[in-house]
Amino acid sequence: MLAVGHLFFGSQVTRRQLGGALLSIAGVVLVLSHGEWNRLLALRLVPGDVFMLLATLCWAFYSWLLVRTSEPSGIRRDWAGFLVAQMLFGLGWSGAFAAAEWGVGAAPIQWGWPLAAALVFVAVGPAIIAYRSWALGVERVGPNIAGFFSNLTPLFAALMSAAFLGETPRLYHALAFVLIVGGIVLSSRGR
Repeated sequence: MLAVGHLFFGSQVTRRQLGGALLSIAGVVLVLSHGEWNRLLALRLVPGDVFMLLATLCWAFYSWLLVRTSEPSGIRRDWAGFLVAQMLFGLGWSGAFAAAEWGVGAAPIQWGWPLAAALVFVAVGPAIIAYRSWALGVERVGPNIAGFFSNLTPLFAALMSAAFLGETPRLYHALAFVLIVGGIVLSSRGR
């Protein structure tokens, strides 16, 4: 987020933000390595990882496009139209991939109440409420600060695995939490 804002949108990056980024990323790396630094030496990127890195880059551009408009307040007031355009673009690609899967003989969809409930949840929760909440957060603190909160994702994934899969939280989870939140606090001081 900091790099995209600086390189493409003329945003100034402060020392606090850089320090916060280093702390926060150290926390993310700690969670991903399970507290064992030698695991990082064995790290190998697979195509899905590359897609996630590209998605992160796209998310950074999306977040900056939310605030870089001609609006006097600097935030997109037509967020719903912006979201609909994204959904149509996404539906086009999703539809093409689904058609390809069906063309090679993938299992047909088993329609029922559980699937309908899941679709409604995804359509309302992540697709509307989460995007609107993100836009409000970006409006309030800007993309540079809001972007730090994305670093909480691996930590929340670990906590949910503890809650739903019975995995025991470890000391490195607590240390990662301190690093990530410390990075957020450092980067947002004075806001």
